[in-house]
Order: sequence, then structure tokens, then C-alpha cells
Amino acid sequence: MNGVELFHAGEQGLVVEFGKEVNKTINSKVHKLAKGLMAKANKAILEIVPTYRSLLVYFDPLSMKREELITQIEDLLISETQALQSGEEKEIASIVHIPVCYQDEFAPDLKFVAEYNGISADEVVGIHSSTPYLVYMLGFTPGFPYLGGMSPRIAAPRLDKPRVQIPAGSVGIAGSQTGFYPIESPGGWRLIGRTPIKAFNSAVANSFLFSAGDYLQFKPISVDEFHQIRKQVDAGTYSPEVTELQRG
Repeated sequence: MNGVELFHAGEQGLVVEFGKEVNKTINSKVHKLAKGLMAKANKAILEIVPTYRSLLVYFDPLSMKREELITQIEDLLISETQALQSGEEKEIASIVHIPVCYQDEFAPDLKFVAEYNGISADEVVGIHSSTPYLVYMLGFTPGFPYLGGMSPRIAAPRLDKPRVQIPAGSVGIAGSQTGFYPIESPGGWRLIGRTPIKAFNSAVANSFLFSAGDYLQFKPISVDEFHQIRKQVDAGTYSPEVTELQRG
């Protein structure tokens, strides 16, 4: 199947691997297959877990044979290939705009990132907030986005000694990746700002603000704006701006 490999993952799991590299093309194929399987609403498929370059599908072996699942996957991959070749396929993704305060009280490592790269703190903020980032996958903690597309001009190494406690909403850089902490947790990323919004909220029906395959774009805000938005978030009245990105 054009380089796609299938692997058993226990009695209930099937891994669909699209390649060995981490890039947008492979990750896009992962999410297209995930959406295709979810659209079928097959109750025998228990969970779908997208990663950088593969998709893990959990299924009920008492309701569906592994061979039946493989046939469904093969049919979807063939349909996607045909749509791509015919030019019919249009890729539309959501861009969720994330407000971030990059001021000193929320950005203990911003000066380090700037000095490490030989630029000013304002330049780090400008570069960091200038482009949409693809959410390759969610992990580490609920809703933690691993984002692709960060400029190498602001890349920075992890902390030698991770922090024991990082506030929820903290925006960080680790190597050539960026992301933010949805909940309070330990971590070793360089912190350059904080968002007042909640990426994960177990108290609501749709607990996650965004999904793998979406895009995030950071928007600089002031300290006053941070606290104003935080009040709206706590009151349940805040909704982030969401726009569309179309390709194809």
C-alpha cells in the first residue's frame, strides 16, 4: 500500500505506519485516515490514536475481525489516493488562535532563548507568533500539543534540570519544537510565555480545545489582557478565535 505498513499491537490493536520520518506529508496521511475511520462510526473501533507518523487503532475483536479492519483501512487509503490524483481533495484545517502573554512574569526563559540565538526578546516573540503551527500529536499530559514548523532561529535546548512544577498554560521551547502545558506539571522546556486559556477541561463534554491535525497560532497579549481573558475563561464565557486554512 504505497509504503504503508501494518503491525499487530496485541489482541485489540493495529498500527498503521506511513513512514519513518516526521514531516507534514506523512502526518497529514495519519490524520486523513483517522478522520475516515471516525466518519464510519463503527462501534467495533474503540479508540483511534494518531502519532507523528502512525495511527494506532484499538478494536473489539469479538465484534470485528482484524482482517475486516484491515480491509476497511485499505479501502480508505485507496479512496484517498484516488481523490488526491483526481485533484478533488481539498485539505481544510482549523487554526486556533492562542493568546499568549510574553511578559517577564510569565517568561522566565525568554531572555535565555534570545541570548542563545543572538537576537532580542522582542524578535523571539515576533518569530514565535508569526506563523501557524501544525499539531502533530497530543501527549505527555492531556492536551499537550507537539507542534511542528517552528523557526530554527528561536530553537533552544531543554533545561539541564527540569522544573518540578510548571503552571498550566506555560508556553515553552525545547530544541526545534514549541508547545504549551495544559495542566500544572513538571517539565524541562524553556518557558517564554503563558496563555490564560485552557487546552484541557475535564468539566465540559468536549474536554480538548483542539485536536491533532489542527493548527495553532500564538497571539501576543498584555498582562491586563491576560487577566481579563482568564476571568472570562473561569466564567466559561471565553471562546478563542478559530479560522480556516485550506490547501489543495
